[in-house]
Amino acid sequence: MITAVVYSESGGTYKTTMTANIAVALERMGLNTLVVDLDPQEGNLTSLFDAGEHRSDPDADNLVKHILDMPDGDFDDLIEKTEEGVDILPSHDMLGDFTSNLEQKISYETGMKNMSREEYPRFELLYDLFWEKQELHEEYDAVLIDPNARAEDLLYNAIFALRTLVAPVKPAGKGNLSLEGLEELVGNMESQLDIEIGLSCVVPSGVGQTNAHRQYQEQFENTDAFDTPVAIGNRESLMDAMWEARGSAFKVVEERWKTFERDGEMVSEAGQRRVRDRELETLRRLYELAWFIATDTFDTDVDPVLELDIRDHEKRIIDLRGSERTEATTA
Repeated sequence: MITAVVYSESGGTYKTTMTANIAVALERMGLNTLVVDLDPQEGNLTSLFDAGEHRSDPDADNLVKHILDMPDGDFDDLIEKTEEGVDILPSHDMLGDFTSNLEQKISYETGMKNMSREEYPRFELLYDLFWEKQELHEEYDAVLIDPNARAEDLLYNAIFALRTLVAPVKPAGKGNLSLEGLEELVGNMESQLDIEIGLSCVVPSGVGQTNAHRQYQEQFENTDAFDTPVAIGNRESLMDAMWEARGSAFKVVEERWKTFERDGEMVSEAGQRRVRDRELETLRRLYELAWFIATDTFDTDVDPVLELDIRDHEKRIIDLRGSERTEATTA
């Protein structure tokens, strides 16, 4: 089974859009896939997939209530089906108060059980919910989490539950993690949680054509410390269009979503985007990334062929079989 947390310490690394694209790619490869949104901020995975109608309702049942063992309904009722077939456990505003609610639970239960706070398994609650109580491994082939970036209880629960990281990194500014810094980050998490954490791969994202960006990409590609199967170019237009399409980059290209000006106003419509070779190449790299996670990290058999049914165009085929890993060609 594939289990991975897509984690980055900083913004601007396409973390949320990458989670969505990996999930949709895995679903297209034939795997029943669940994504879990643990980010309470606006502009999260829930918004991207147009889910979580009740995420601002304090009385609505939500994931936090189930993690803290005070549910208001069935767990299965929390899960929504997206238009692209991926299931999502949506975010809820209660995630923002997770630590304070957890502290109340710890105070109550340690008092009742006559145990110290240090003995309380505060980072194991999501693990128990997913694998012991709900047995998600019986229903899903892949579970991905898009966490909050802060090193606190929610993040540690996510990592304890899934044990594997996919790390998008940005080749500039505060996202410019060094190789040593990334290894130190994983080591610190392992010490904090007292578990082994696998680093599936590092994904340089938003990579431009400058010498600095190319050198940064080469730094990661030439190390033996961890795998860098692909780098994602600077595709702001494609990634931004995902929010208008309410779905993955695959959906943007297939339905040809574009934001443009009309009569002095910005509008977004399907059927307007040009089919660009560089964006088809980006889809190939995203599909290859999901393929690498499935086959190399988790030894899972998946469909290496992606068919793109592009609106008002002939189908395009992306085939990852063989050493050539061909670019998209007309079917």
